[in-house]
Amino acid sequence: IEPTTHHRPSSELRVLLQKRIMVLDGGMGTMIQQEKLEEEDFRGEEFKEHPLPLKGNNDLLSLTQPAIIYNIHKEYLQAGADIIETNTFSSTSVAQADYGLEQLAYRLNRASAELARKAADDVTKQSGWKRYVAGALGPTNKTLSVSPSVEKPDFRNITFDELVAAYTEQARGLLDGGADILLVETIFDTANAKAALFAIDLLFEKSYERKPIFISGTIVDRSGRTLSGQTGEAFVVSVSHAKPLCIGLNCALGATEMRPFIEAIGKSTSAFIICYPNAGLPNTFGGYDETPQVTASSLQDFAVDGLVNIVGGCCGTTPSHIRAIAEAVKQCQPRVPAADSFKDYLLLSGLEPFRIGPYTNFVNIGERCNVAGSRKFAKLIMAGQYEEALSIAKAQVEMGAQVLDINMDEGMLDGPAAMARFCNFVASEPDIARVPLCIDSSNFSVIEAGLKCCQGKCVVNSISLKEGEQDFLLRAATVKRYGAAVVVMAFDEEGQATDTERKVEICTRAYNLLVSKVSFDPNDIIFDPNILTIGTGMEEHNDYAVNFIRATKLIKETLPGARVSGGLSNLSFSFRGMEAIREAMHGAFLYHAIKNGMDMGIVNAGNLPVYDDIDKELLLLCESLIWNRDADATEKLLAYAQNKGKGGKKVVQTDEWRKACVEERLEYALIKGIEKYVVEDVEECRAQVERYRRPLHIIEGPLMNGMKVVGDLFGAGKMFLPQVIKSARVMKKAVGYLIPFMEKEREEMMAASGSAEETDPYQGTIVLATVKGDVHDIGKNIVGVVLGCNNFRVIDLGVMVTCDRILREAVTQKAGMIKACLMAQVSG
Repeated sequence: IEPTTHHRPSSELRVLLQKRIMVLDGGMGTMIQQEKLEEEDFRGEEFKEHPLPLKGNNDLLSLTQPAIIYNIHKEYLQAGADIIETNTFSSTSVAQADYGLEQLAYRLNRASAELARKAADDVTKQSGWKRYVAGALGPTNKTLSVSPSVEKPDFRNITFDELVAAYTEQARGLLDGGADILLVETIFDTANAKAALFAIDLLFEKSYERKPIFISGTIVDRSGRTLSGQTGEAFVVSVSHAKPLCIGLNCALGATEMRPFIEAIGKSTSAFIICYPNAGLPNTFGGYDETPQVTASSLQDFAVDGLVNIVGGCCGTTPSHIRAIAEAVKQCQPRVPAADSFKDYLLLSGLEPFRIGPYTNFVNIGERCNVAGSRKFAKLIMAGQYEEALSIAKAQVEMGAQVLDINMDEGMLDGPAAMARFCNFVASEPDIARVPLCIDSSNFSVIEAGLKCCQGKCVVNSISLKEGEQDFLLRAATVKRYGAAVVVMAFDEEGQATDTERKVEICTRAYNLLVSKVSFDPNDIIFDPNILTIGTGMEEHNDYAVNFIRATKLIKETLPGARVSGGLSNLSFSFRGMEAIREAMHGAFLYHAIKNGMDMGIVNAGNLPVYDDIDKELLLLCESLIWNRDADATEKLLAYAQNKGKGGKKVVQTDEWRKACVEERLEYALIKGIEKYVVEDVEECRAQVERYRRPLHIIEGPLMNGMKVVGDLFGAGKMFLPQVIKSARVMKKAVGYLIPFMEKEREEMMAASGSAEETDPYQGTIVLATVKGDVHDIGKNIVGVVLGCNNFRVIDLGVMVTCDRILREAVTQKAGMIKACLMAQVSG
């Protein structure tokens, strides 16, 4: 079947969107319901004998009642719609299988597109005003990210490949029928949308002229998340590789409820913004009561505030709504897409976005979910105990891993199956799934298996030029189509690079190929210049660490946007079994590598020492080995291990520090993250009434002094996020112990002042929250305690709080101040 000839260049729409706010049509289902059709109407003549009920299969009406669908399209166009959607929300073979009509998928999509095309062209001729057809690709009735079985969290009733096949068939029909735009809409699971975008990109590459892509997600409630758990901002990161002309939201919410999420998405993208909400929230009977005037007024506010480029309606909206909306936004200027706020950032996502920018500290990629690197993890996976293995992943995240590396490269494992299964388990645990995944394998089929299970934007670790340029470019293009960032090893046809010049040469060649041949975003390129083992006794290995550090500096200076990573444990492999030595080597190496531009690394998040805490003699020996300053460095390290390090085993922590004064003990406990004695030390301070007359003075004194040292070490790159988190836990425990005493003190002060209950006893009211996108609360809690002790009424809203809720509570509580906390150093 030859495609219908119809050319609609993307540039044409782009020009229009810069000139005015365009209008999308309203609900198709709403209008069909008004026709009060019965079973025989859905069947028509062709499906009179079909064995399954067909009532409710609205998409089938494009074949059995085409006049009804054409007229609905025409009503919306005459009401002022610039763009109409095809009647294909459920026209995939996946969704049509419920009716036993999966074989009709291509035909349904083509017929629906042709009906919409005819309506658009007819009204264009009548009005002299050009109209467009958006081919609608719905979410299907299955999900890649959520198990349909509570008992089997790793089970899925559809695969990525099955969805790609279904969406390919749907997109072909829509394009052949004359669609100007492909609209992937009502996205409740981003993984499904990524399958649709994967299919569309393949079609454009192989068979069809590229058309504009619109993407619209669905935030299911005021939590600001999709049904599969992603925030709106993470959703944007996950699908932006498709370069959508427009991105936005539809369905589930009315305009009022949708506003904060549209605002957040607008701040996260340089694309145009589309918004087509429901006619309010559904009533008790599932219907919609919001009038055209109310919907139009809300969307006019969006337009006046510069939030939108395309507006329309979803469930419950009618031509009357669209007419009112078109009139309301007619004189409004379109949103001007912001300059890309994150143009210098590597953007990743799990359930939440993770932005790695110019001022982001070293990024910890947790290494323990690796069958080759963790005996415990390997044992659990080999035994099929995947749920138990999740505890290792969770521990890594809790200890500060900001990205989670997963590797299933073991000869006795079915690598692709093991990777897919574990990734599905990870998706079932929000505390783990909130961080991006690093899909790690030397087998590209294992990498693909992992990518097919992830709704977020992952990192692929890794590809290289080992098999030549053609293989490299093919794999890079595939990674880009999945929407992932990529680690490129310094490895080519001649082998692994070991000296500085070869490392830089290979990385430069790979960078140029990725940017010029694959159009890879430089910010999505991460080079691994190979951290190789030193201290082997072989002279040719002595400069491996130096060469990595020097290559890192040159890569960062000459390849704009690219990041540098590496697997840290390789460095010290010669000293396996000598954990004290290995940890010291890692701490010293990272300190210098980070200063020279290393952005991230695969590390054991809970086992990184503080640089200044490394024994000075041991540090000198490690740095002599790392910088190749002493030919006998290896032997001296081994001798140190035998004489002072108990054979290199980790030295058991002593309590020698307990002999210091209480202030020094508290500072030490905070820096080292030792919780064991903190309560008794705080109580000892509290007992010193002359020195610490109020519990608050303990917080403002020794506790804050200790946290200041932690902050200084972190800022200088001598302490890493996992240690900061440990310190924060100690602080939280100390403050938690003091709170009851401070509350009692405040009550006594109020009683002494004779404050009457009917009068406001507080100096003022303060609303306190950690903003959406940040789950950290230690700083917020300390501020709250201090304010409470100074007779302020504190309304603590907790963590991950939206701007809208903060402002709403401030008004309700008549607050005189808002304190919104953001842990910027960590979030980047």
